[in-house]
Formats: sequence, C-alpha cells, structure tokens
Amino acid sequence: MASRVLLFTGKGGVGKTTCAAATAIRAARSGYRTLVMSSDPAHSLSDALNHPIGPEPVEILPRLHAQEVDLYYSMKKYWGNIRDLLLMVFKWQGVHDIAAEELAAIPGMGEASALLWLDLFYHSDEYDLIIVDSAPTGETLTFLTLPQVTEWWLTKAFPFQSLIFQTVGFGIRKTTGIPLDKGYRELKELFEKLRNIHSVLSDSQISSVRLVMNPEKMVIQEAKRAFTYLQLYGYGVDAVIVNRIFPDELQENPQWARYIQAQSQYLTEIESSFSPLPIFKVPHLREEVFGVDLLETVGQQIYGDADPTQVFYNEPTYQIVKNDRQFELVIRLPFVQEEDLQVNQFGDELVIQIQNQRRNYFLPRFLEYYQINHYELAENKLRIFFVERSGEQQLSR
Repeated sequence: MASRVLLFTGKGGVGKTTCAAATAIRAARSGYRTLVMSSDPAHSLSDALNHPIGPEPVEILPRLHAQEVDLYYSMKKYWGNIRDLLLMVFKWQGVHDIAAEELAAIPGMGEASALLWLDLFYHSDEYDLIIVDSAPTGETLTFLTLPQVTEWWLTKAFPFQSLIFQTVGFGIRKTTGIPLDKGYRELKELFEKLRNIHSVLSDSQISSVRLVMNPEKMVIQEAKRAFTYLQLYGYGVDAVIVNRIFPDELQENPQWARYIQAQSQYLTEIESSFSPLPIFKVPHLREEVFGVDLLETVGQQIYGDADPTQVFYNEPTYQIVKNDRQFELVIRLPFVQEEDLQVNQFGDELVIQIQNQRRNYFLPRFLEYYQINHYELAENKLRIFFVERSGEQQLSR
C-alpha cells in the first residue's frame, strides 16, 4: 500500500505537469518507488519527461513509472458490463445505436477511470508514492468531488433499483446475453471503490494537494478560488509552488521593468494570501523544460534539501464540536465573502453554496434531529451551529 498521494493542480499553462514530473523524479532519486499519472485529457506528461507513455505504467527510471490515463482503454479494462448496462438503458429510451455508443462514455467517466487506477495502485504493494498530474483547476474539482457526487446519485437516483436489476437483469442476460445484473453489480462496486479512494484523498496524513501558480493576477485569483473549494470539499493543501519567476535584474531592462515590478507585487500578495502554507519558488530557467536533467533541476529548486513526500502543512478542515446542547460544525473557508455564501440544511444533507460551486455534505445521522440555528464567517472559518428541533426556527446569521 502506498504511503503518500500527491495531487498537483493549477490553472492551465502554469507548469503543474513540470512540477509533478520534477517531484516524481526527485522522489525516485531519493529511493521512493514512485508512480506519476496524468489524469488530464490533454496529456503532456510524456512531453515533459521526453519519454513515450501509455495507458499502463511505463518505467522511466529506476523506481519511477509514469502513466497517461486513457478513458476508452479504462472502459475496456474495468467497465465492460457497465457499458452494456448503459447501452441497454439508452436504447430503452429510444436513443440511436451510434449515439448510444457515444453516450456510454458519460461525463465523469474520465475522472472515475483515473480514480480507479489510483485506487488500484494505492492498495497494491508496487509503489510508495503516487503523484497525480491533474487537469486544470475546474476539472480537478470535478475529479475530487466525483466520489461524493456518485454516492449522492446512487443514493437518490437508484434507491430501489437493486432488486429490479438483479432479478429482471438475470432473465435478460439469459435471453439476450446482455449482463444487466452484472453491470449493476459492477456499478455498485465502482461506487464503493470511489467511496474508498475518497477516504484516502481526504486524509491529510496520506494525501496532499499542491497548488501551482505563476505570479500573475488571473492565475492567483484562480488559485485562491481553488484553495477555497478544496477546503470546502475537505482536501488538504500542504504547499504552494510559484513557478517561472523572472530574476529581479531584468528590471534594469526598460522592456521588462513594469512586468518585474508587477511580479514583485504579486509575490507579496501570494505570501500574504496563502500564509501559513509553505511557498516554494521556482525561477524561470529561460528555456523550455523537458527531459530528466532539467526536471531534476526544477525538483532541486522546489524542495532544496527537503523530502518531497513529507506533509508540509496540515490543519483540520472539517470538525464537529459539541457545546452544551448544540453542535458546532467548523469548516475552513479562506477568501470567502459573506455575501457570496449560502448555507442550507435538507434533512441529513448540508448544502453550502459559494457563488457557482455547491457541496452536498451528508451529515451524521443524529444531526437530522437538529437544525441550523445560525452560522458565522470569521477568521477564514465557517461556523455552523445546530440546535435540537423545536418547531419552526428561522435561519439567521
């Protein structure tokens, strides 16, 4: 079983693949059996490593393997019966055969296939460290929230379907050869694996997200939003990597002066905004970074003498505390304005909305008998107070 999982994310083009690959090489050189896998549909990991990579792990160096996850290869490997189940459902709905084939690769399957590979290798004895070179920030949030979304979908959309699929499905398989019952069982097993890997990814002692950014306004803003939502979803961010920093001496060149001055201001903003997270700075190498040698240089610049697998920062992001006759739910939410926040409770679910991002928390069952009394947002933390139900009570701030 792997002891550490690292996930690199950031706005497209900031160099997250470079940083992920550099970390993987550094870890392998330090003696860790390492796998770096790309979950980005627009793979660039093979370009960064300057080595051909396939849908199965390929050896790059001693103790280092790399993989670019392929959706259709993964469907054949994992989801043969599920694909037949989906095709049957779509055909029942009157969908044309060719369209059904395309729809069988439903949105989210790419992220799910990467999570299944991650679950497989995490529970094997092949690797000490697994590094995920993820898609850009928005897709990463989809990747990380998929286990929770699918749990909600299975619970809400199929609460009574199991018996139907397993009994009627057996008859269909006998007469048509379509493994409907097996497909449903595989679907349940898939959700169970996604639920299990979610527990790994949300354990900050095992898994860490590392935010990669450049000292640029829009990149920093997206990193802030990503940090907020990662905290909201319960994932630990243990470091920030600021990539491609131009040297100050370029300020002597009139053509670069304004850019370097702005860069200095953005670096100050990053320091103040993401503290107390460790912030690693990588200077611009003034050349395109690919191949093992240059990636080793980047790894040295990021970590110095530090072990790249260590947990650089760890703080609980989701806690429930009992105070007298009420419970307090504390969620760390940096960079959130009160006017952008909505909190609602629906039975055993807590729905937190921050602008266009929503998270459905499944509350502990006992909190179903409690209701939100009020909530407070202060010092980068959302505190929600639950009291026993006693008739209608207005939600207040």
